[in-house]
Amino acid sequence: MFIKVICALSVAVAVVSAHGFSSQYVNRHDGHHQEVHTGHGHHDYYAYPKYDFGYEVTDEHTGDHKSQHEHRDGDVVKGYYSLHEPDGNIRHVDYHGDDHSGSHATLKHSTHHIVPHHHHY
Repeated sequence: MFIKVICALSVAVAVVSAHGFSSQYVNRHDGHHQEVHTGHGHHDYYAYPKYDFGYEVTDEHTGDHKSQHEHRDGDVVKGYYSLHEPDGNIRHVDYHGDDHSGSHATLKHSTHHIVPHHHHY
């Protein structure tokens, strides 16, 4: 999961140009390492998964607007992401998941009508 966080942040940084604004953060909270026995003489070490990350991109030049925030504490993940679609709508997704209920997402669209500009020649 940490690799996904790094990849998402790398994409967010690559998208931003001189005309935009970007912010991102990752707060990782390492817990106590626990030894996990695999039964084959191999010992693995497992740290309690806990993190908080987010990013935001605002580029008025290209119209790229998006953000995400995610928080994980053990097997419980909660977060949202939001982006402006090319047709002017804003997609907002709230999601959460855990071992007991699985993954759930709620999708909302905010409709913003774009008035086309007619050129009279």
